[in-house]
Amino acid sequence: MKVSRVVSGSLIALALAVPLALMARPDAVANVPATAPNVDQVAASKLVYGLLSDSRYAYRPRALDESLSGEIFDRYFENLDGGKLFFTQQDIARFEPLRAGMGAAVRDGNVAPALEIFALYKQRVAERIAHARELLKQDIFDFSGKDRWEYDREDAAWAADTNELDALWRQSVRNDWLRLELAGKSPDEIRKTLDRRYLNTANTVASLNDEDAFSSFLNAYTGSIDPHTDYFNPRAARLFNQSMSLSLEGIGAQLQKQDDVVVIREVIAGGPAALSNRFKPGDRIVGVGQGTDGPMEDVIGWRIDDVVEKIKGPKDTQVRLDVVPAEATLDSEPVRITLTRARVRLEEQAAKGETLTLPADVPGGRDKKIGVIKLPAFYQDFEGRRNRDGEYASATRDVARLLEQFKAEKVDGVVLDLRNNGGGSLNEAVELTGLFIDQGPVVQVRESGGRVGVQGDRDPGVAWDGPLAVLINRGSASASEIVAGAIQDYGRGLIIGETTFGKGTVQNLVDLDRWPANESKRYGQVKLTIAQFFLPGGSSTQNKGVEPDIHFPVTVDATEFGESTYDNALPWTRIAAVPHIQYGDFSPLLPRLEQLHEARVATDKEFTWWAEDIAEFRAERDKKYVSLNMDERRAERDRQSEKRRVRQEERIALGLELDPLAEDSDDDGLQASERAIAQQARLEQAAEDRPDPLLREAAAILADAVRLLNADRALSAAVLPVSTAPGRWAR
Repeated sequence: MKVSRVVSGSLIALALAVPLALMARPDAVANVPATAPNVDQVAASKLVYGLLSDSRYAYRPRALDESLSGEIFDRYFENLDGGKLFFTQQDIARFEPLRAGMGAAVRDGNVAPALEIFALYKQRVAERIAHARELLKQDIFDFSGKDRWEYDREDAAWAADTNELDALWRQSVRNDWLRLELAGKSPDEIRKTLDRRYLNTANTVASLNDEDAFSSFLNAYTGSIDPHTDYFNPRAARLFNQSMSLSLEGIGAQLQKQDDVVVIREVIAGGPAALSNRFKPGDRIVGVGQGTDGPMEDVIGWRIDDVVEKIKGPKDTQVRLDVVPAEATLDSEPVRITLTRARVRLEEQAAKGETLTLPADVPGGRDKKIGVIKLPAFYQDFEGRRNRDGEYASATRDVARLLEQFKAEKVDGVVLDLRNNGGGSLNEAVELTGLFIDQGPVVQVRESGGRVGVQGDRDPGVAWDGPLAVLINRGSASASEIVAGAIQDYGRGLIIGETTFGKGTVQNLVDLDRWPANESKRYGQVKLTIAQFFLPGGSSTQNKGVEPDIHFPVTVDATEFGESTYDNALPWTRIAAVPHIQYGDFSPLLPRLEQLHEARVATDKEFTWWAEDIAEFRAERDKKYVSLNMDERRAERDRQSEKRRVRQEERIALGLELDPLAEDSDDDGLQASERAIAQQARLEQAAEDRPDPLLREAAAILADAVRLLNADRALSAAVLPVSTAPGRWAR
């Protein structure tokens, strides 16, 4: 059973995404009283209130009235127990007298009520986990009946009492057991695995502290203002800024927690750990010391974020690590390794390029080469840019370099893949769009007072004037929507895929330490909504998103995921358009592209399989339960295994690339943190290497457009009225 969200935004990764250290025994938190807020929390709470309810900073400030207080109350409980598996109706009723005063608590910095609720949450988790571990000793694992586990609890009512919770947990534990039994584990192995899993869950929550509670409470307030306003405590703020800059100062190793030990998951190329040639995935860090002679601290049982804080540090400083090799037992003598910290570039989220070759559509025709740029985020190293050292990370700079490579390779077109790109820097979105247009507005920004400003490309010329397509899906949001929407408004390229997320607001980071001018970071930062953006044509992407020119099957719809699912999201609207060039109008071309697309995917095995899998996934998800009947689950597992086997045989017969995950797709019943590091890394790499029929089809659609326009001058003149030569989609 998974633990529900305890903290919002980036704090999830710190508090719950990985098993944390054993900070206290789960049965030792039962009657721990809540502690009082410290002075920094009081000050931070008052500052956040000033920003969001008593100032003009926020785009849509809200007064802290009784209505907002009630929302904070409800959202705080949802943040703690979104699955409604720990609190009962009686618990909620116990704190109901606090409902009307939650707003005042934020305004006055009185977060003691939130700490009291958090203390009960930790107690309830300890009780539930203790109950789950006891269930493992009982004879409840017969799977011949018609029971099922109703796992979707988001919209369920709070359990009436502990008896109802007991029944829920009984089915959840039985489902966990059934998964492992289907994977071939013996009862002793299952019992040991689940007991360790549940204990790790208890330890995760037991290790949460008042700072976690405070952050969760403030995020209940910020989330009630609007869906994209967040509070970051000082540690979370550093992590957020690090993710935007794609760099850190440390040893260059990705870490994760396994049980009580921090383990090296990946050694980052070019970092101190890699250059030392003394680390490998699976090695365990058991001690950390600062400098050449600082005391060594035993970090077994620590929270992973605390261990990371010890290992990271300013470049050119030293850190000593006690490391137990992956192949040794944990009680083996550790190896001491001294490293000099350095600034490390995080390449995982950086832009990457590849080239696809599409065969000619007629005998004797020329193959088409399509360059693909995969951009997971719009990143920028703001500090590095301010320092003007010329070596800062930037999505635009990286994409520009890839475009230069593609021009040298003489590709026929470029696909910009923005699937699951949740956004990032607004400046990067504007500058990156400028790589494809020759000066002009990219986005209109309306501030809280109603003033509308325009941000655009001021640099003459383009980095790529050839055929362009932008691939999007429901996970493409914010900055991705600015780029896709602007390209569409300009008629600069084809937009292919699914309707985007629908986030049409602009956020800014406000450093809470700037007003008292603190020398150290004490209060954290607020990411708050300051404006709404509109495309050059005047339409907002808010709620509606960007609609593609060529649609792919929907993976998730607007009722399940996207801006429209937030109860306090801004509505869609539009403003006046701003003058901008119209490079093209693809409407005369779209019917023919649709025909070619439909005919091709009808015989494209990979695309057909993907569409079938999506339809099956949606049907299963809509059930919101799983059967606890062994025969039914085994039959379904066997059906899926047979389906993968048949598909692999068809791939071989058709000369298609094999699915590297086909042999490893049966559910092993384990969580990612329970697998061996090497095994989990291999599975994740295999997932990245799977055939991507959507990307290939997007490239094929772009190649179709190139062929059709190059072959028909009249059509080309209608679609690309300002084009000056074949193959140029921008003048």
